[in-house]
Amino acid sequence: MENPAAPAYTRQAQLDAFNRLLDILDDLREKCPWDRKQTMESLRHLTIEETYELSEAILTQDMPEIKKELGDVLLHLVFYAKIAAEKGDFDIAEVLNSQCDKLVFRHPHIYGDTKAETEEEVKQNWESLKLKEGNKSVLSGVPSSLPSMVKAMRIQEKARGVGFDWDEPSKVWEKVEEELAEFKTEFDKPNLTDADRVKATDELGDVFFSLINFARFLDLNPEEALAKTNLKFIQRFQYLEQAANAQGKKLSEMTLAEMDVYWNEAKTKTTPLDQ
Repeated sequence: MENPAAPAYTRQAQLDAFNRLLDILDDLREKCPWDRKQTMESLRHLTIEETYELSEAILTQDMPEIKKELGDVLLHLVFYAKIAAEKGDFDIAEVLNSQCDKLVFRHPHIYGDTKAETEEEVKQNWESLKLKEGNKSVLSGVPSSLPSMVKAMRIQEKARGVGFDWDEPSKVWEKVEEELAEFKTEFDKPNLTDADRVKATDELGDVFFSLINFARFLDLNPEEALAKTNLKFIQRFQYLEQAANAQGKKLSEMTLAEMDVYWNEAKTKTTPLDQ
């Protein structure tokens, strides 16, 4: 929903800005040695890096940084299309029109006669339409290269889209407890063998998968939760380092009890990510 207090952004200004980006990229591709050298393969790892930088900016709610990183990601998308156009494969117009066609096709409750009153109905229609597009499995749309936690959540969401899911949170939590108990059985041995470690690894995977499933069932994003915890730890640990340094101390020479004093202090003095 649009914010009524937001600036009155105009469609023409947006189109003009996009056209300016296309013109600049044309110039760079022709005249800049670095830009002229780039290929889809050389840009790939840079695109992944830019996407993670955008993700972190979103987590910290840094709007100026989000704007900057969105620009970087958008440049990469246009760059790929430019390279493809040079080879005669497709151009940015085909990319955009293809996406528009897909959106129209997958939203028959907006552009057709299909009824979908809830988010769940929309998701179920979405998965059915993707199967009609040629997907042989509901899970075939989950990229194999996704990070494991994100991939687990996408697998579970896909399964839910066709009705394969638990009925209530208590049942999901029972599964978490069951997997935790099985994991404990495998690692809680006096002398772990290599075979025991293999089994424990399998059970740990089951614990993670079931816990991610429980988070999804509560409409919580586990990847976002862990990312925020990572950032929180970094904030607090860096405060610990700075506080110790201000006292002329080295962490490697301090006891855990001494470090805990600064750690607990950091909890009250670092900025919560949600503010």
